[in-house]
Amino acid sequence: MLEIKSVSKDWKEFKLREISFKVKREEHFVILGPSGAGKTVLLEIIAGIIEPDSGRIYLDGVNITELPPEKRGLAYVPQNYALFPHMSAFDNIAFGLKLRHVPRAEIEESVRGISEVLGITHLLGRRPETLSGGEQQRVAIARALVVEPSLILLDEPFANLDVQTRSRLMGEMKRWRRELGFTALHVTHSFEEAVSLGDRVGVMLGGRLVQVGGVREVFSSPVSEEVARFLGFENIVEGTAEGNVLRTNGVEIELPVEARGRVRVGLRPEDVILSLEPLKSSARNELRGVVDSIEELGPIVRVHVHTGGLALRVFITRSSMLEMGIGPGKEVYVSFKASALHVF
Repeated sequence: MLEIKSVSKDWKEFKLREISFKVKREEHFVILGPSGAGKTVLLEIIAGIIEPDSGRIYLDGVNITELPPEKRGLAYVPQNYALFPHMSAFDNIAFGLKLRHVPRAEIEESVRGISEVLGITHLLGRRPETLSGGEQQRVAIARALVVEPSLILLDEPFANLDVQTRSRLMGEMKRWRRELGFTALHVTHSFEEAVSLGDRVGVMLGGRLVQVGGVREVFSSPVSEEVARFLGFENIVEGTAEGNVLRTNGVEIELPVEARGRVRVGLRPEDVILSLEPLKSSARNELRGVVDSIEELGPIVRVHVHTGGLALRVFITRSSMLEMGIGPGKEVYVSFKASALHVF
């Protein structure tokens, strides 16, 4: 449906380099990357707001690279929603239909229909300043979807919302998509949004699209250490592999695959089990260590453990920390399955 071919752009402090990917019809494709990666610049190039230095954009096989935004058949929801403050929610949603000279009766029917799906019929007479962030977002999405675009572009759509509202609206986004059958290209820095909503995900780092694939594939099998670190593999261990065994700093670790020579492996903190006694479990790797320090992250705690010459980070709940009496100097055991390791 949408095909981006070798798009590059130097724009202020952002540089996009040879971006290429495809979005399939009725797919929710997520571009995931940190702030400053160039995600919004890419979205604005696709929307026609910024002109690329090189590359092409195709929609249903038609080259739309040089078309103005209003001729592309796309809908764009910016991060700040960009609602017209002097218009009611109804008039904001109807704006694109009015530009297309749709008859008044059809506008009324379309706005009411999309508002029912998004649960905002009761808000249609109100102005944006009287709406909450979640309500403004619904109105902005309704305005985008009511014109039945080929593709909706979403720029950090949940970034300005509180945790509860964000969680609720992500669930509703899935329902809207089932009912309306739209195609979405969604840029975000949130792993939660990528995992919850994405059919496929593209990881964007430093202005380059460095990995594209199914959500589970990308999160479980990053193509490089750079991608792994971004995706939460906080434990990167280097050593010498001999078959299924990695030796590093006097420690032996069982690997999920055979390897030879110098390799690096990645391990997520949430895949490590912390205990006060050795565990009887299927985990093939168990190491004795000492707690170096802890970081409280709300309900979750990051525990730094030294096991001989190896430093590991482990996530546990705050209640588990208190129950086990975890603190600096505490002797503990860390265990993890070989299958939790990713070999680079």
